[in-house]
Amino acid sequence: MLLNHLRGIGISVCAVAAAMSSAHADEVKVLTTGILKGSFPQIAAQFEKSTGHKVTMSWGPSSGNSPEAAQVRVKNGEQIDVLIMVDQGMDELIAGGYLKPVERKDIAVSRIGVAVKAGHSLPDISNAQALKKALLDAKSVGYSEGASGSYVANVLLKKLGIEEQVKPKAKVILGRKFVGESLVEGEVELGLQQISELRLEKGITIVGPLPEDLQKASVVSAAVSPKATSISAARQFYDFLSTPFATTAIKNSGVDLPAAK
Repeated sequence: MLLNHLRGIGISVCAVAAAMSSAHADEVKVLTTGILKGSFPQIAAQFEKSTGHKVTMSWGPSSGNSPEAAQVRVKNGEQIDVLIMVDQGMDELIAGGYLKPVERKDIAVSRIGVAVKAGHSLPDISNAQALKKALLDAKSVGYSEGASGSYVANVLLKKLGIEEQVKPKAKVILGRKFVGESLVEGEVELGLQQISELRLEKGITIVGPLPEDLQKASVVSAAVSPKATSISAARQFYDFLSTPFATTAIKNSGVDLPAAK
């Protein structure tokens, strides 16, 4: 009888604890760069399992003027609890007074790659001259309006001295559409984007990363918004991004971790 009584108490305590956990469960709205889109489902699912909170994810490019772009959405006052984007874009939001992070840290480093539609011949991109030839030979070149595309259009083509030749055949892929999708659809012949984003499209072949002397490493930052519905829940997700589970998922998606400070 005593054992059964104690078991009953145990069950009651567990039920109360579960009810309390459910009562305090919050929704965490995360706006993330496409750079982490590949790792995000695993991270969100494990966080939800560990905390009981629900994660709602939306994503968009870190720069650009399309409605999906993170800067546009933050400036328009969209409800965001945790913002994840390339650090340069976040710096601009902070400088403009649109964001005053409760907390901020770097969580990933992403590099740009080159890709073609699956089955197409692979161009040589092993050095600057080879990459230059590949870009000139391609009938069309695609890149995003995000951080990688901004670098390609404003820095890379100028460094190679082919801005005027490539510009007429270049296509900027806007919003949430990946460059890989445009390659598969035949919109462009040669595509450049963050490697982790190229890896999301199965119908393409990644030729490789840009040559190291022309590479652009984009640092991805995470920030807790002061306007978060629940600062506590937002901080829990922010902290979870540094756990072994999350960092492993991030690395496996095709990006690097930032150097320890």
